[in-house]
Amino acid sequence: MNTLVDDAKQHGSAVGLPVDRITINGGKPLRGRIELKGAKNLVTKAMVAAILGDGPSVLKDVPNISDVRIVRGLLEVHGVTVTEGDPDELILDPSGVAQAHMADIDAHAGSSRIPILFCGPLLHKIGEAFIPDLGGCRIGDRPIDYHLEVLRNFGAIVEKLPSGIRMSAPDGLHGAKVALPYPSVGATEQVLLTAVLANGITELSGAAIEPEIMDLINILQKMGAIITVETDRVIRIEGVERLTGYRHRALFDRNEAASWAAAALATDGDIFVGGARQAEMLTFLNVFRKVGGAFDIEDDGIRFYHPGGELKPVIIETDVHPGFMTDWQQPLVVALTKAKGVSIVHETVYEQRFGFVDALVEMGASIEVHKECLGAGACRFGQRNFQHSAVISGPSRLVGADVEVPDLRGGFSHLIAALTAEGRSTVSNVGIIARGYENFLGKLEQLGADFELER
Repeated sequence: MNTLVDDAKQHGSAVGLPVDRITINGGKPLRGRIELKGAKNLVTKAMVAAILGDGPSVLKDVPNISDVRIVRGLLEVHGVTVTEGDPDELILDPSGVAQAHMADIDAHAGSSRIPILFCGPLLHKIGEAFIPDLGGCRIGDRPIDYHLEVLRNFGAIVEKLPSGIRMSAPDGLHGAKVALPYPSVGATEQVLLTAVLANGITELSGAAIEPEIMDLINILQKMGAIITVETDRVIRIEGVERLTGYRHRALFDRNEAASWAAAALATDGDIFVGGARQAEMLTFLNVFRKVGGAFDIEDDGIRFYHPGGELKPVIIETDVHPGFMTDWQQPLVVALTKAKGVSIVHETVYEQRFGFVDALVEMGASIEVHKECLGAGACRFGQRNFQHSAVISGPSRLVGADVEVPDLRGGFSHLIAALTAEGRSTVSNVGIIARGYENFLGKLEQLGADFELER
C-alpha cells in the first residue's frame, strides 16, 4: 500500500504542484476574492456517468484537482476518449469503452476509491469489471461491502482475486430492492449508476440525499433516466433501455466554500467566495453565524468575514445531509480554538477524523479527544472504542510548528492553523490537498498569505 508521502507526491504531481512542502509565516489576515469550480464529490461521479451514454457528454466547471486527473486516466484506460473543450470543460466520448488491464487500473487509481463506481456502468456496457485494492483518505473504515452487496443484488457475480475483484453479469443486471443500513453517499451513487440501465424497477431506501447526489440525479435524468426522489430517503429508479450523453454545469464545491469561510474566520480575514450559494450551505451558515462569523450573500457568491469581537463556543454534531457535514468540521475546529469558552464537536460520520488535532495541540490549541459520544445522543461509534468527540477550549494562542498533512480536509485545516499561528510553520505532504482544492497555493497568494515554497 502507498505511504502517505507517496500519496501526497502522486496527487501533487498530477496537477503540476511544484513542491510538497511549504513554509508559512502566520498571523496575517486573509483578504480578497477566490473563485470556486465544480464540486469534487460531483464532478468525478459525473465523469463516470458518461460511460452510460450512447454519445459524448460535456461537463463544465471541472476543477483541476488530482481526483479529476485520476478519474480521467481511468476512463481513458477503459477506452473512453476525454478531451478538453472550452476552459474548465471536458468532453467524454464512451463509444470505444472496453475492459482495461488490472495493472493499468491499479496504476491510475493509486489510493482512490473511485474504481468501485465504474463497476455498474462497465457491467452494463461490456459485461465485466475489475477493481484493485482501494485506498483514499485515512479517516476511518470506508469498506466496499455496501457496494459489493448492492451489485450482487442487481445480479452481478463477484469474485475476489489476489490482485483485486472481478465482476461479471452473464445474465445482465436487473432492478432490485436495496435498503442501506446507513445513508452512504458512495453506496447511493452505486445504486443510481447501476439501476438506470437495469431491467425493471429499483427501490433504494436509506439513501443519501446530499446536493451532490441530487445533481448526479439531474445529470442522469438529462441522459434519459427515470428517477423519483420520494419521502423518507427513498429513491425509485425505472430502468431504461438506453441513455444519451449529457451537457451539464457542475454544482459548486460547498466543502471548499466552507473551508475558505473557516480560514477567513480563523485569520480575522475577509474572503469573498465566488460561486458559493446559500441554499446548499444553510446548515453551515447557521453555525458560522453562531460562532460569531459574518457573511453577505450576493448573486455571484458569498462574502465570509470576521466582524470583530470575541468568537463564541458552539456544540456541533456532524451528520449526513441536511445535517452539518463532516467535511466542514475540521476547518472550523481551527477557528473554534479562538472562541472564548468550550466547544464540543461530535463526529458521527467517520470514526477517525480527529487525527488532525494532534498538530493543533502541538501548536498550542487546547483540544481533548474522547471515546464517549458528547453530542445529543449515542451514535454508531459509541460502543466501538473510537475517539470521535472533541472538546476545544479557548481562546488559544497558536504558534508555528512543523506539521504533516494527514488527509484532505485535515490538511487544509493545518494550512489554516499555520496561517493563524504566530511565527513560521512548515507544512509537509501538501500534495494531498490537491486532491480536492484547485490551485490552493495560487488562491492563498491572491488572499495575501505569506508563504514560501520548500524546494
